[in-house]
Amino acid sequence: MFHKILVAVDNSPVSTKVFDEAVNLAKETNANLMLVHVLSPFDESYLTSSGAYSSSYYPTFNANNIEYYMGVWEELKEEGLKYLNMLGDEANKLGVPTEITQNLGDPGRTICELASNWNADLIIIGRRGRSGLNEFFLGSVSNYVLHHAPCSVLTVQGKNIVKAEEVEKLETTSF
Repeated sequence: MFHKILVAVDNSPVSTKVFDEAVNLAKETNANLMLVHVLSPFDESYLTSSGAYSSSYYPTFNANNIEYYMGVWEELKEEGLKYLNMLGDEANKLGVPTEITQNLGDPGRTICELASNWNADLIIIGRRGRSGLNEFFLGSVSNYVLHHAPCSVLTVQGKNIVKAEEVEKLETTSF
């Protein structure tokens, strides 16, 4: 069964579902968790390097912009660690032995490398539901992990799933 479960979280709404699934599975199998958050300069939600440029026609780096950019990265690192510590404390209170780590790099590769180095039996990761051109241009961490992981992978769907009651309500509503 599963003894070591690597859980990729990123402070998004789907991460709550991922964390809940991981804790439930770890409790059932007496597994240990490792929560990982990967800071990536290529993620669309993070500050881009263009924020470090001046507003001149030919952009150049200046000391104030670089200091600002580095300050924002420090804030992102602190927020990530705060989030990991919160989740780790919650899992530990529920009786699940949990470690945390935050890494910088390409999320898919970092998750797979960490799973290999930690000898994980399972990776649990969220899926935002990108498809088509959106997935092609923005990439998909979950897709990369599915194809390169050294162990089994459980993906948790992030799209809003319509509840059964809502389906019944839609079916009975006439327009």
